[in-house]
Amino acid sequence: MPTRDEIFEKVKTALVDALGVDEVDVIPAASMVGDLGAESIDFLDIVFRLEKSFGIKIPRGELFPEDVLSSSEYVTNGKVNAAGITALKSRMPFADLTKFEANPSVQNFGNTLTVEDMVRYVQSKLTA
Repeated sequence: MPTRDEIFEKVKTALVDALGVDEVDVIPAASMVGDLGAESIDFLDIVFRLEKSFGIKIPRGELFPEDVLSSSEYVTNGKVNAAGITALKSRMPFADLTKFEANPSVQNFGNTLTVEDMVRYVQSKLTA
């Protein structure tokens, strides 16, 4: 089992390669969208690179649950409702959703996921 630092380094490499960002910008607190400029199409590349780098399988929607963010069951007037927050927490136990809960606008979600969340996600897959 790789250490947290070893996982971080591999995640960083995957993000640098997928997003074309500088290594110095890939810090644990950096948000995937706001700080690193990831777009929805980039997440496919990131998932592919993480799967290859760690020998894991990442099911569609597990790391980035777009279906919750686009469901009328979970979104009301552009904001994720209580049921949606519960669904996100259940599906994304690796992510800190505290800031998002304060302003659960669907548009803000991209700024929620951080590099550290990605590291925790990979850790959870490697220990499963």
